[in-house]
Amino acid sequence: MQLLSFAALAAIAGVSYGHMAMIKPCPFFSPNCETQPPALPAGASYDYNIKNPIAPDGPLMKTNLVWPAPVETWTAGEDVTIKFQKDGAAHGGGHLAISISFDGGKTSVMVFQRLRYAFFNGPSSSNTPEVLEYTFKLPADVPSCDNVVVSQTWVNAIGNREWYRDDSLVSIKGSTSATSFTGPQMVIANHNGYPTIPEFNGNYDTGVDLYENAPIITIYANGGSSTGSSPSAAAPDYSSAVTSSAAAPDYSTAAPPVAHTPAPSPTAE
Repeated sequence: MQLLSFAALAAIAGVSYGHMAMIKPCPFFSPNCETQPPALPAGASYDYNIKNPIAPDGPLMKTNLVWPAPVETWTAGEDVTIKFQKDGAAHGGGHLAISISFDGGKTSVMVFQRLRYAFFNGPSSSNTPEVLEYTFKLPADVPSCDNVVVSQTWVNAIGNREWYRDDSLVSIKGSTSATSFTGPQMVIANHNGYPTIPEFNGNYDTGVDLYENAPIITIYANGGSSTGSSPSAAAPDYSSAVTSSAAAPDYSTAAPPVAHTPAPSPTAE
């Protein structure tokens, strides 16, 4: 019985201090949300490994199913808040982005970025996050859409090279005259077929160029998209926000493999 208890405790500890996970808006299909999770759609089950990174040789989304209805309603031009579970491991920060998609998460535009120091107020070697929520203004020119996939993506500063992603479903009350939205395409890294962002080793500018030079794309409320070649001076800047406390990739199949730069194991805290 002693061995069983120890094993159970070890398993619980592994889950509790696994990485970072969004709790608001409630991601697919997390049992740990700020509010009661919606009823699961047919064929879905709760994801008790919600904090795991995206497998480097697997699909770019954890599931192709979505909540049966939006879990929140956002309004273009107003503040929205993203919150994270408090018992995660923040791996010294890194690059965090929030993106929106009108085609089920296949093509996404970033609307908020917290580069370098995600989950912290500055440089850190800690696993314990200091910041668990971000509030930012949703751009006023986002069109209305009843089913918008919101994605939080994160590249950790310290540890094995990984890419984290949680997705949720919201409704947006947007500009009545807009039918599309233009901005920087979601950055994908540390996944086969995409760039590897090395461990920061104290240089928090590592990988920032991928965000600053992300292609400018246009996504349409009816699910279409078009791709630009590079950022332009007229492109909106979504890198600054108020904080509190290239063709579209195929998300249904694994990308072709490439070699990854090996990295040391995560720093223990």
